[in-house]
Amino acid sequence: MEYAERLENVAVLGAAGKMGSGIVLLVSQEMADLALKPENRSKTFVLHAVDVSHQALLGLVKYLREQVRKSAEKKITTLRSAYADRKDLVDNGEIIDAYVDHVLDVVRPATLLAAAAEANVVFEAAPEDLALKLKLLACASGDGSKTPWVFTNTSSIPIHEIDEKARLGGRIMGFHFYNPPAVQKLVELIRGKTTLPEVAKFAEALTKSLRKTVVPSNDVAGFIGNGHFMRDMLHGISEAERLGKEMPFPHAVYCVNKVSQDFLVRPMGVFQLADYVGLDVCQCILNVMDPRLPGQDLKSPLIDRLLGQGVKGGQNHDGSQKDGFLHYDAGRPAGVYDPDAGRYAPLSEFQAECDKKLGPLPEPALPWKAAVKHPSREKALEEFFGKLENMTTLGAQLWRRYGRRSKEIGLKLVSDGVAASPEDVNKVLLTGFFHAYGPVNDYFARTVSPAKAAT
Repeated sequence: MEYAERLENVAVLGAAGKMGSGIVLLVSQEMADLALKPENRSKTFVLHAVDVSHQALLGLVKYLREQVRKSAEKKITTLRSAYADRKDLVDNGEIIDAYVDHVLDVVRPATLLAAAAEANVVFEAAPEDLALKLKLLACASGDGSKTPWVFTNTSSIPIHEIDEKARLGGRIMGFHFYNPPAVQKLVELIRGKTTLPEVAKFAEALTKSLRKTVVPSNDVAGFIGNGHFMRDMLHGISEAERLGKEMPFPHAVYCVNKVSQDFLVRPMGVFQLADYVGLDVCQCILNVMDPRLPGQDLKSPLIDRLLGQGVKGGQNHDGSQKDGFLHYDAGRPAGVYDPDAGRYAPLSEFQAECDKKLGPLPEPALPWKAAVKHPSREKALEEFFGKLENMTTLGAQLWRRYGRRSKEIGLKLVSDGVAASPEDVNKVLLTGFFHAYGPVNDYFARTVSPAKAAT
């Protein structure tokens, strides 16, 4: 079965979720574009968008209509050529409308798994819950007339486990889109021990057609992205708990968040990033990684405690940030949660005090936005970090510990065989997390301790 033939019948499970909707958008456009080619005019392309909620599927269709229109406007020249034989389409608006209808005609919303029974390719985009994924993938087990290829968007569950327990016989591969899939360029491709070569070949062809940046990861729980982020986050929590012995806990969280953003020149602080991902999602990922990587203590009692108090983070339907470690006002951090008091302490009450304790940033300042756009980024970072290395303030001390720990994590992913090289680790953090530099670098020469390196 050739590439286009394989894509004639596709199913996306969890289609109306944040990740699933992005996958539907990308794949349905790829299918529609294939259908416009003369050699494929006789083919019928169908994407079964499967989710449990009719209301959520209505939202998916609205999202697709808006996003496909934007995409069509950007590639109008290509579409003019594709619709050259349509004499009824004269102006750009008519061509754009035709393409939007064409893509939406490919998508068939459904609430029953049976709709996916005849698919050649199944994308699974459920939360990080192995039992749920196995339940959904029962439709692809091969007990029926079809033996579809399965691409799971898991960000942490080993592929070989899903393969074995879902009885897929190697017809599965990790196809980890980053959030949001339509915007993020990075895809982690993870081959299980038994993944069939033809499945991997198709995955590589699809990512190329989708213009994604691919980083291969070995099949170890957490893979590269979460393998680094979870440990990086746990370091931030550990630092905040350590500082919390010397200052109120909300102050400690603020200090670590500021250092991990402004001092480390990252797009957001570690606690803000955890909120963006969702504390419940972070807990799920840790619950996957910890038992599969014994002796590394990949758990967070603090996250468990906050979730027990109803503090979850994540995003609202409109994309705005929900409160988690931090309280947000108009999208900006405005408070820090105090688990002892059960409320958010306003930043206005202690931010100036904490900034004074941390000490100043080197001059000139190098905010993340300026760093990523800097014509001599590496030189600018060397100068900025070089000044920090010679400072003895609390902020500089936290910066050194954090940067060296981040580097250790990156090197450990390579030595453990999760990543093939430091370059692959750096590519994931640069592309998937939008960092200005990779964690494996020469900015942080020394290490924290052999004990820390073990995790």
